[in-house]
Amino acid sequence: MPQPVTASGSRELPHERRRVWEALAVLAPYCAVCDVSYVVEGAGVPGRGTRFVCVPGRLDDGVAPPAGAPQGEIVEWVPRERVTTRLRLTPETWTTTIELADAGPGATRVTITVSHESHSDGRLTQRVTQRLMRGGVREMVQRTVDGELDRLPAHVEQLPAV
Repeated sequence: MPQPVTASGSRELPHERRRVWEALAVLAPYCAVCDVSYVVEGAGVPGRGTRFVCVPGRLDDGVAPPAGAPQGEIVEWVPRERVTTRLRLTPETWTTTIELADAGPGATRVTITVSHESHSDGRLTQRVTQRLMRGGVREMVQRTVDGELDRLPAHVEQLPAV
């Protein structure tokens, strides 16, 4: 079984932790920054065990996600401190952890850790291919973290002014 490839990075934002949490951890029906729609199972406040479907682009109200859309779950939820989601795609699983910490008056340090795990049926050719591709996967995971960190300010800016 291949080991997950993991990358991490941090940035400080000039916003208090409550606002950053609202911008990053709450699954809005549509995120214009990422151009992704979320369909969350059930009603109420999200938390550990909350399941969702992630769809590229804007999904109109009442329209069901397409069959085969990536399935996600919140696997850790510590309000205003840490949220971890797991997104399952057919050949892989992406796990993202967002951690928040105070970084001075009115500032928050955000640490994002992303893990990518490939799935195979164990055939030798697939295992060899995965090993050969590991360096490219490592670069892709780091680019994913860097892109998420670069978009942090835009996530906070899309919230209504307080």
